[in-house]
Amino acid sequence: MELIAVKDIYKIYNPGENEVRALDGVTLSISRGDFVAIVGQSGSGKSTLMNMLGLLDVPTSGEYYLDGENTSDMSDDELSEIRNKEIGFIFQGFNLIPSLTAQANVELPLAYRGMPAAERHRLSLEALERVGLSHRLNHLPKQMSGGQQQRVAIARAVAARPPIILADEPTGNLDSRSGAEVMKILHELNDEGRTVILITHDNGIAAEAKRVIRIQDGKVVEDYRRADIAEKS
Repeated sequence: MELIAVKDIYKIYNPGENEVRALDGVTLSISRGDFVAIVGQSGSGKSTLMNMLGLLDVPTSGEYYLDGENTSDMSDDELSEIRNKEIGFIFQGFNLIPSLTAQANVELPLAYRGMPAAERHRLSLEALERVGLSHRLNHLPKQMSGGQQQRVAIARAVAARPPIILADEPTGNLDSRSGAEVMKILHELNDEGRTVILITHDNGIAAEAKRVIRIQDGKVVEDYRRADIAEKS
């Protein structure tokens, strides 16, 4: 079932003679429960596309349907509400608050949603346990390794059980072992039915996804499923 449908999306900066087309007529759809890697070099447009898919930015023109709803006509408040309920974000830089413990970092977005303290506590414990950090609840980010900080960030992203996980270069600041642990968690989330969208410049990381969408100069230049490639070979 189609969860995301992007139709002829453009994102144009400095319209006119010196315009930059960060996205140049992108059309694609993503099914519920898929694991998609959007891959491209720096400046390809993949981060702009991530911002569109995550409702962090709006296109210059074109339409974006999420779960059948046209987000192009929504107000900032409506977009914010959908973003908070539907999408869990994982960033390369972790984006943890230095003065808060692991558990408090995970609880913070739940508090923004107006969730009662007891439920926040329960969901944050569950999320940290699932990423193997139940023994680090009261540690500050600076007391944890990069891999552990990224796992806290994953716990924060999944605590409220959003149907979509949007991961922007989630292994970019990690050593290979920590990166493999993060990818393992993303695979487990996908196996449970979450739709995972991974933004990366790393072909090796992209190869772990079920589907790869390659973007270059703001256009989709390749879109294939690994299973199809395996069948042909």
